[in-house]
Amino acid sequence: MELYTENSRMAEIVTRFYADEALVPEKIRRAEQTREKFEKEFGHSPEYMISSPGRTEICGNHCDHQRGSVLAAAVNTDILAFASKSDDWTAHIYSEGYGHIDVDLNDLSVNKKEAGTSAAMVRGIAAAFKEYWITVSGFYAYITSDVPVGSGISSSAAFENAVANIFAAVGGRKLDAADIARVGKIAENKYFGKPSGLMDQMAAACGGMIYIDFENEEFPKVERLDCDFSSFGISVCIVNTGKSHANLGEDYASVPAEMKRVASFFGKKVLKEVEEEKFYSRIDRVRAYAGDRAVMRAIHFYEECRRVEECRQALLSQDKAAFLKVIHESGDSSWKYLQNIYSPGSKKEQSLGFALALSEHIIGERGACRVHGGGFAGTIQAFVPDDLLDEYRTKIEKAFGRNSCSVLKIRNVGGCSVKL
Repeated sequence: MELYTENSRMAEIVTRFYADEALVPEKIRRAEQTREKFEKEFGHSPEYMISSPGRTEICGNHCDHQRGSVLAAAVNTDILAFASKSDDWTAHIYSEGYGHIDVDLNDLSVNKKEAGTSAAMVRGIAAAFKEYWITVSGFYAYITSDVPVGSGISSSAAFENAVANIFAAVGGRKLDAADIARVGKIAENKYFGKPSGLMDQMAAACGGMIYIDFENEEFPKVERLDCDFSSFGISVCIVNTGKSHANLGEDYASVPAEMKRVASFFGKKVLKEVEEEKFYSRIDRVRAYAGDRAVMRAIHFYEECRRVEECRQALLSQDKAAFLKVIHESGDSSWKYLQNIYSPGSKKEQSLGFALALSEHIIGERGACRVHGGGFAGTIQAFVPDDLLDEYRTKIEKAFGRNSCSVLKIRNVGGCSVKL
Protein backbone atom coordinates (compact mmCIF):
# COMPACT_ATOMS: atom_id res chain seq x y z
CA MET A 1 0.00 0.00 0.00
CA GLU A 2 1.25 3.46 -0.89
CA LEU A 3 1.14 5.83 2.08
CA TYR A 4 1.01 9.58 1.95
CA THR A 5 4.29 11.28 2.81
CA GLU A 6 5.11 14.59 4.48
CA ASN A 7 5.48 16.14 1.02
CA SER A 8 2.05 15.01 -0.09
CA ARG A 9 -1.52 16.23 0.25
CA MET A 10 -1.80 14.39 3.58
CA ALA A 11 0.73 16.81 5.07
CA GLU A 12 -1.26 19.77 3.75
CA ILE A 13 -4.50 18.39 5.20
CA VAL A 14 -3.02 17.59 8.61
CA THR A 15 -1.25 20.95 8.88
CA ARG A 16 -4.60 22.67 8.27
CA PHE A 17 -6.40 20.61 10.92
CA TYR A 18 -4.13 21.08 13.92
CA ALA A 19 -3.12 24.22 15.78
CA ASP A 20 0.34 23.18 16.99
CA GLU A 21 2.97 22.87 14.24
CA ALA A 22 5.14 20.74 16.53
CA LEU A 23 2.42 18.08 16.46
CA VAL A 24 2.16 17.87 12.68
CA PRO A 25 4.75 15.08 12.09
CA GLU A 26 3.11 12.94 14.79
CA LYS A 27 -0.37 13.64 13.39
CA ILE A 28 0.79 12.72 9.87
CA ARG A 29 2.09 9.38 11.13
CA ARG A 30 -1.19 8.77 12.95
CA ALA A 31 -3.19 9.58 9.83
CA GLU A 32 -1.04 7.32 7.65
CA GLN A 33 -1.34 4.46 10.13
CA THR A 34 -5.11 4.88 10.40
CA ARG A 35 -5.49 4.88 6.63
CA GLU A 36 -3.40 1.70 6.45
CA LYS A 37 -5.57 0.07 9.13
CA PHE A 38 -8.71 0.98 7.18
CA GLU A 39 -7.36 -0.83 4.11
CA LYS A 40 -6.35 -3.86 6.17
CA GLU A 41 -9.75 -4.02 7.87
CA PHE A 42 -12.01 -3.45 4.86
CA GLY A 43 -9.86 -4.51 1.90
CA HIS A 44 -10.03 -1.33 -0.16
CA SER A 45 -8.87 2.29 -0.07
CA PRO A 46 -10.88 4.96 1.76
CA GLU A 47 -12.56 7.82 -0.07
CA TYR A 48 -12.68 10.36 2.75
CA MET A 49 -10.68 11.55 5.73
CA ILE A 50 -12.73 12.97 8.62
CA SER A 51 -11.52 14.89 11.66
CA SER A 52 -13.72 15.97 14.57
CA PRO A 53 -12.18 17.92 17.49
CA GLY A 54 -12.82 17.87 21.19
CA ARG A 55 -13.97 21.06 22.87
CA THR A 56 -13.41 23.10 25.98
CA GLU A 57 -15.77 25.49 27.78
CA ILE A 58 -14.08 28.85 28.31
CA CYS A 59 -16.73 30.74 30.30
CA GLY A 60 -20.42 30.39 31.11
CA ASN A 61 -20.46 27.53 33.57
CA HIS A 62 -24.00 26.07 33.83
CA CYS A 63 -25.55 28.89 31.81
CA ASP A 64 -26.67 27.00 28.71
CA HIS A 65 -29.54 25.08 30.34
CA GLN A 66 -31.02 28.39 31.53
CA ARG A 67 -30.83 29.78 27.98
CA GLY A 68 -27.92 32.02 28.86
CA SER A 69 -24.67 32.52 26.96
CA VAL A 70 -21.34 30.67 26.87
CA LEU A 71 -17.89 30.82 25.33
CA ALA A 72 -16.40 27.58 24.05
CA ALA A 73 -13.62 26.47 21.73
CA ALA A 74 -12.49 23.52 19.65
CA VAL A 75 -9.15 22.02 20.69
CA ASN A 76 -6.45 20.08 18.89
CA THR A 77 -7.37 16.60 20.08
CA ASP A 78 -9.72 14.79 17.74
CA ILE A 79 -11.48 11.74 16.46
CA LEU A 80 -9.89 10.80 13.16
CA ALA A 81 -11.68 8.56 10.66
CA PHE A 82 -11.20 7.18 7.18
CA ALA A 83 -14.36 6.17 5.36
CA SER A 84 -15.90 5.00 2.12
CA LYS A 85 -19.42 4.40 0.89
CA SER A 86 -20.80 0.84 1.09
CA ASP A 87 -23.24 -0.93 -1.22
CA ASP A 88 -25.57 -1.97 1.59
CA TRP A 89 -27.70 -0.09 4.13
CA THR A 90 -25.32 -0.70 7.02
CA ALA A 91 -22.88 1.53 8.88
CA HIS A 92 -19.78 -0.67 9.28
CA ILE A 93 -17.49 0.94 11.86
CA TYR A 94 -14.30 -0.31 13.45
CA SER A 95 -13.51 1.87 16.45
CA GLU A 96 -9.96 1.37 17.66
CA GLY A 97 -9.98 0.12 21.22
CA TYR A 98 -13.69 -0.75 21.12
CA GLY A 99 -14.11 -3.07 18.14
CA HIS A 100 -16.84 -3.41 15.52
CA ILE A 101 -20.07 -1.44 15.43
CA ASP A 102 -22.55 -2.48 12.73
CA VAL A 103 -25.82 -0.57 12.49
CA ASP A 104 -28.63 -1.56 10.13
CA LEU A 105 -29.88 1.71 8.65
CA ASN A 106 -33.16 0.13 7.56
CA ASP A 107 -34.22 0.34 11.21
CA LEU A 108 -33.98 3.88 12.60
CA SER A 109 -36.36 3.41 15.51
CA VAL A 110 -35.29 4.15 19.08
CA ASN A 111 -33.92 1.00 20.71
CA LYS A 112 -33.93 1.41 24.49
CA LYS A 113 -31.54 -1.54 24.85
CA GLU A 114 -28.95 0.45 22.85
CA ALA A 115 -29.13 3.51 25.13
CA GLY A 116 -25.69 4.67 26.20
CA THR A 117 -23.89 2.94 23.30
CA SER A 118 -22.07 4.11 20.18
CA ALA A 119 -24.58 2.17 18.07
CA ALA A 120 -27.35 4.35 19.50
CA MET A 121 -25.43 7.46 18.45
CA VAL A 122 -25.00 6.18 14.89
CA ARG A 123 -28.65 5.15 14.54
CA GLY A 124 -29.78 8.44 16.05
CA ILE A 125 -27.69 10.53 13.67
CA ALA A 126 -29.06 8.60 10.69
CA ALA A 127 -32.58 9.20 12.00
CA ALA A 128 -31.84 12.91 12.49
CA PHE A 129 -30.62 13.14 8.89
CA LYS A 130 -33.95 11.66 7.85
CA GLU A 131 -35.76 14.37 9.86
CA TYR A 132 -33.90 16.88 7.67
CA TRP A 133 -35.09 14.98 4.57
CA ILE A 134 -31.56 13.81 3.84
CA THR A 135 -31.12 10.23 2.62
CA VAL A 136 -28.34 8.33 4.34
CA SER A 137 -26.05 5.73 2.81
CA GLY A 138 -24.19 2.82 4.32
CA PHE A 139 -20.46 3.19 4.83
CA TYR A 140 -17.23 1.64 6.04
CA ALA A 141 -15.22 3.62 8.60
CA TYR A 142 -12.13 3.09 10.71
CA ILE A 143 -12.08 5.44 13.69
CA THR A 144 -9.36 6.35 16.15
CA SER A 145 -9.34 8.99 18.88
CA ASP A 146 -6.86 10.97 20.96
CA VAL A 147 -9.63 12.82 22.83
CA PRO A 148 -9.05 11.69 26.44
CA VAL A 149 -12.14 9.90 27.75
CA GLY A 150 -13.38 11.41 31.01
CA SER A 151 -11.35 14.59 30.51
CA GLY A 152 -14.37 16.84 30.03
CA ILE A 153 -13.33 17.62 26.44
CA SER A 154 -16.47 15.87 25.17
CA SER A 155 -15.42 12.74 23.34
CA SER A 156 -19.14 12.06 22.80
CA ALA A 157 -19.70 15.28 20.82
CA ALA A 158 -16.54 14.58 18.81
CA PHE A 159 -17.88 11.11 17.93
CA GLU A 160 -21.30 12.46 16.96
CA ASN A 161 -19.67 15.14 14.82
CA ALA A 162 -17.42 12.58 13.12
CA VAL A 163 -20.29 10.21 12.30
CA ALA A 164 -22.45 13.07 11.00
CA ASN A 165 -19.60 14.20 8.73
CA ILE A 166 -19.16 10.63 7.46
CA PHE A 167 -22.87 10.39 6.57
CA ALA A 168 -22.69 13.78 4.84
CA ALA A 169 -19.53 12.88 2.92
CA VAL A 170 -20.61 9.47 1.61
CA GLY A 171 -24.05 10.87 0.80
CA GLY A 172 -22.56 13.74 -1.17
CA ARG A 173 -24.25 16.37 0.99
CA LYS A 174 -22.93 19.64 2.37
CA LEU A 175 -24.25 20.57 5.82
CA ASP A 176 -23.29 23.67 7.74
CA ALA A 177 -21.80 23.41 11.22
CA ALA A 178 -25.07 24.27 12.97
CA ASP A 179 -26.93 21.43 11.23
CA ILE A 180 -24.13 18.96 12.04
CA ALA A 181 -24.38 20.04 15.69
CA ARG A 182 -28.17 19.68 15.77
CA VAL A 183 -28.20 16.13 14.40
CA GLY A 184 -25.67 15.19 17.08
CA LYS A 185 -27.88 16.65 19.78
CA ILE A 186 -30.95 14.79 18.48
CA ALA A 187 -29.00 11.52 18.58
CA GLU A 188 -27.66 12.15 22.07
CA ASN A 189 -31.04 13.19 23.50
CA LYS A 190 -33.40 10.71 21.84
CA TYR A 191 -31.24 7.67 21.16
CA PHE A 192 -28.23 7.73 23.48
CA GLY A 193 -30.43 8.91 26.34
CA LYS A 194 -28.49 11.92 27.62
CA PRO A 195 -30.43 15.21 28.00
CA SER A 196 -27.54 17.43 26.91
CA GLY A 197 -27.65 20.92 25.44
CA LEU A 198 -26.05 22.07 22.20
CA MET A 199 -22.81 23.67 23.40
CA ASP A 200 -20.52 20.63 22.99
CA GLN A 201 -21.72 19.75 19.51
CA MET A 202 -21.65 23.36 18.32
CA ALA A 203 -18.10 24.00 19.55
CA ALA A 204 -16.81 20.82 17.91
CA ALA A 205 -18.62 21.57 14.66
CA CYS A 206 -17.69 25.25 14.32
CA GLY A 207 -14.03 25.26 15.35
CA GLY A 208 -12.11 28.20 16.79
CA MET A 209 -13.40 30.28 19.68
CA ILE A 210 -17.16 30.79 19.62
CA TYR A 211 -19.80 32.77 21.51
CA ILE A 212 -23.20 31.09 21.83
CA ASP A 213 -26.38 32.82 23.00
CA PHE A 214 -28.99 30.18 23.85
CA GLU A 215 -31.98 32.51 24.16
CA ASN A 216 -33.45 30.57 21.23
CA GLU A 217 -32.63 27.09 22.45
CA GLU A 218 -33.18 25.25 19.16
CA PHE A 219 -31.51 27.87 16.99
CA PRO A 220 -28.95 29.66 19.20
CA LYS A 221 -27.02 32.66 18.00
CA VAL A 222 -23.44 31.59 17.25
CA GLU A 223 -20.59 34.03 16.65
CA ARG A 224 -17.12 32.94 15.61
CA LEU A 225 -14.66 35.21 17.44
CA ASP A 226 -11.91 36.63 15.28
CA CYS A 227 -9.08 36.57 17.81
CA ASP A 228 -5.51 35.31 17.98
CA PHE A 229 -5.51 33.41 21.26
CA SER A 230 -1.97 32.13 20.62
CA SER A 231 -0.67 35.71 21.02
CA PHE A 232 -1.53 35.59 24.73
CA GLY A 233 1.41 33.26 25.41
CA ILE A 234 -0.70 30.97 27.58
CA SER A 235 -1.67 27.33 27.19
CA VAL A 236 -4.99 25.74 28.06
CA CYS A 237 -4.49 22.86 30.49
CA ILE A 238 -7.17 20.37 31.46
CA VAL A 239 -6.41 18.53 34.68
CA ASN A 240 -8.14 15.20 35.21
CA THR A 241 -8.31 14.70 38.97
CA GLY A 242 -9.13 11.02 38.53
CA LYS A 243 -12.35 11.13 40.51
CA SER A 244 -15.36 9.50 38.91
CA HIS A 245 -18.69 11.16 38.15
CA ALA A 246 -20.43 7.98 39.28
CA ASN A 247 -23.16 8.53 41.89
CA LEU A 248 -23.15 12.29 41.28
CA GLY A 249 -26.30 12.39 39.16
CA GLU A 250 -28.30 14.00 41.95
CA ASP A 251 -25.68 16.72 42.40
CA TYR A 252 -25.69 17.54 38.68
CA ALA A 253 -29.47 17.53 38.47
CA SER A 254 -29.74 19.87 41.44
CA VAL A 255 -28.12 22.78 39.58
CA PRO A 256 -30.68 23.24 36.76
CA ALA A 257 -33.49 22.10 39.07
CA GLU A 258 -32.76 24.80 41.66
CA MET A 259 -32.28 27.50 39.03
CA LYS A 260 -35.59 26.52 37.45
CA ARG A 261 -37.25 26.59 40.87
CA VAL A 262 -36.22 30.23 41.23
CA ALA A 263 -37.63 30.91 37.77
CA SER A 264 -40.88 29.15 38.68
CA PHE A 265 -41.43 31.67 41.51
CA PHE A 266 -41.95 34.24 38.74
CA GLY A 267 -44.05 31.87 36.63
CA LYS A 268 -41.19 31.24 34.20
CA LYS A 269 -39.37 28.10 33.07
CA VAL A 270 -35.74 29.29 33.09
CA LEU A 271 -33.78 32.19 34.57
CA LYS A 272 -33.22 33.86 31.18
CA GLU A 273 -36.93 34.71 31.22
CA VAL A 274 -36.66 36.46 34.61
CA GLU A 275 -35.34 40.03 34.67
CA GLU A 276 -32.41 40.34 37.07
CA GLU A 277 -33.82 43.52 38.60
CA LYS A 278 -37.11 41.77 39.35
CA PHE A 279 -35.20 38.84 40.90
CA TYR A 280 -33.33 41.12 43.30
CA SER A 281 -36.41 43.20 44.12
CA ARG A 282 -38.16 40.10 45.48
CA ILE A 283 -35.11 38.17 46.67
CA ASP A 284 -36.41 37.80 50.23
CA ARG A 285 -39.52 35.99 49.03
CA VAL A 286 -37.53 33.97 46.45
CA ARG A 287 -35.20 32.84 49.24
CA ALA A 288 -38.11 31.64 51.36
CA TYR A 289 -39.60 29.83 48.35
CA ALA A 290 -36.49 28.22 46.80
CA GLY A 291 -33.82 28.21 49.54
CA ASP A 292 -30.47 29.90 49.98
CA ARG A 293 -28.43 27.71 47.63
CA ALA A 294 -30.92 28.12 44.81
CA VAL A 295 -30.76 31.90 45.20
CA MET A 296 -26.95 31.88 45.13
CA ARG A 297 -26.98 29.70 42.03
CA ALA A 298 -29.29 32.21 40.38
CA ILE A 299 -26.89 35.01 41.32
CA HIS A 300 -24.11 33.01 39.66
CA PHE A 301 -26.17 32.71 36.48
CA TYR A 302 -26.81 36.44 36.12
CA GLU A 303 -23.22 37.39 36.88
CA GLU A 304 -21.73 34.60 34.75
CA CYS A 305 -23.71 35.72 31.70
CA ARG A 306 -22.21 39.19 32.16
CA ARG A 307 -18.76 37.64 32.47
CA VAL A 308 -19.28 35.80 29.18
CA GLU A 309 -19.83 39.14 27.45
CA GLU A 310 -16.80 40.67 29.22
CA CYS A 311 -14.70 37.68 28.21
CA ARG A 312 -15.90 37.98 24.62
CA GLN A 313 -14.89 41.65 24.52
CA ALA A 314 -11.49 40.85 26.07
CA LEU A 315 -10.80 38.26 23.38
CA LEU A 316 -11.93 40.53 20.54
CA SER A 317 -9.71 43.35 21.82
CA GLN A 318 -6.82 40.95 22.55
CA ASP A 319 -6.77 42.08 26.21
CA LYS A 320 -5.00 39.27 28.03
CA ALA A 321 -5.21 40.85 31.50
CA ALA A 322 -8.96 41.40 31.20
CA PHE A 323 -9.43 37.84 29.91
CA LEU A 324 -7.57 36.27 32.85
CA LYS A 325 -9.42 38.48 35.32
CA VAL A 326 -12.79 37.27 34.02
CA ILE A 327 -11.70 33.62 34.06
CA HIS A 328 -10.56 33.98 37.68
CA GLU A 329 -13.90 35.57 38.64
CA SER A 330 -15.80 32.80 36.83
CA GLY A 331 -13.95 30.13 38.78
CA ASP A 332 -14.47 31.99 42.03
CA SER A 333 -18.21 32.26 41.41
CA SER A 334 -18.54 28.55 40.58
CA TRP A 335 -16.88 27.73 43.90
CA LYS A 336 -18.79 30.23 46.09
CA TYR A 337 -22.21 30.63 44.51
CA LEU A 338 -22.79 27.78 42.06
CA GLN A 339 -21.16 25.37 44.53
CA ASN A 340 -20.20 22.63 42.06
CA ILE A 341 -16.62 22.04 43.23
CA TYR A 342 -17.40 19.09 45.50
CA SER A 343 -20.40 17.09 46.55
CA PRO A 344 -22.21 18.45 49.64
CA GLY A 345 -21.18 16.60 52.76
CA SER A 346 -17.99 15.25 51.22
CA LYS A 347 -15.12 15.76 53.65
CA LYS A 348 -12.33 13.67 52.13
CA GLU A 349 -13.12 13.72 48.40
CA GLN A 350 -12.59 17.32 47.25
CA SER A 351 -10.29 16.72 44.30
CA LEU A 352 -11.43 19.72 42.25
CA GLY A 353 -10.92 22.10 45.16
CA PHE A 354 -7.45 20.68 45.76
CA ALA A 355 -6.56 20.95 42.06
CA LEU A 356 -7.71 24.58 41.97
CA ALA A 357 -5.80 25.45 45.16
CA LEU A 358 -2.61 23.83 43.86
CA SER A 359 -3.00 25.54 40.47
CA GLU A 360 -3.41 28.96 42.08
CA HIS A 361 -0.30 28.31 44.17
CA ILE A 362 1.77 27.48 41.07
CA ILE A 363 0.60 30.09 38.59
CA GLY A 364 -0.43 32.89 40.96
CA GLU A 365 -1.85 35.97 39.26
CA ARG A 366 -0.05 35.24 35.99
CA GLY A 367 -2.78 32.79 34.94
CA ALA A 368 -6.22 31.66 36.00
CA CYS A 369 -8.11 28.46 36.71
CA ARG A 370 -11.72 27.32 37.02
CA VAL A 371 -13.90 24.25 37.17
CA HIS A 372 -14.35 22.62 33.77
CA GLY A 373 -17.74 21.29 32.74
CA GLY A 374 -20.44 20.10 35.12
CA GLY A 375 -18.22 19.97 38.19
CA PHE A 376 -18.38 18.08 41.50
CA ALA A 377 -15.62 15.75 40.22
CA GLY A 378 -13.61 15.26 37.06
CA THR A 379 -11.62 18.13 35.61
CA ILE A 380 -10.46 21.70 36.05
CA GLN A 381 -9.19 24.13 33.43
CA ALA A 382 -6.07 26.23 33.88
CA PHE A 383 -4.66 28.99 31.69
CA VAL A 384 -0.91 28.70 32.25
CA PRO A 385 1.84 31.07 31.02
CA ASP A 386 3.99 29.19 28.53
CA ASP A 387 7.18 29.77 30.55
CA LEU A 388 5.52 28.09 33.57
CA LEU A 389 4.04 25.20 31.62
CA ASP A 390 6.71 22.59 32.36
CA GLU A 391 6.72 23.44 36.07
CA TYR A 392 2.93 23.42 36.23
CA ARG A 393 2.60 20.07 34.48
CA THR A 394 5.31 18.47 36.62
CA LYS A 395 3.76 19.57 39.90
CA ILE A 396 0.19 18.73 38.85
CA GLU A 397 1.16 15.26 37.65
CA LYS A 398 3.06 14.63 40.87
CA ALA A 399 -0.24 15.19 42.68
CA PHE A 400 -2.67 13.53 40.23
CA GLY A 401 -0.55 11.06 38.30
CA ARG A 402 1.13 10.76 34.93
CA ASN A 403 -0.77 12.20 31.96
CA SER A 404 -3.35 13.84 34.24
CA CYS A 405 -2.55 17.22 32.67
CA SER A 406 -3.52 17.65 29.00
CA VAL A 407 -1.99 20.68 27.27
CA LEU A 408 -4.28 21.95 24.52
CA LYS A 409 -4.28 24.51 21.75
CA ILE A 410 -7.33 26.19 20.27
CA ARG A 411 -8.09 24.61 16.88
CA ASN A 412 -9.50 26.86 14.19
CA VAL A 413 -10.95 24.07 12.03
CA GLY A 414 -14.12 22.38 13.23
CA GLY A 415 -15.34 18.93 12.26
CA CYS A 416 -14.85 18.33 8.55
CA SER A 417 -14.28 15.79 5.81
CA VAL A 418 -11.77 15.80 2.98
CA LYS A 419 -12.13 13.88 -0.29
CA LEU A 420 -8.98 11.82 -0.86
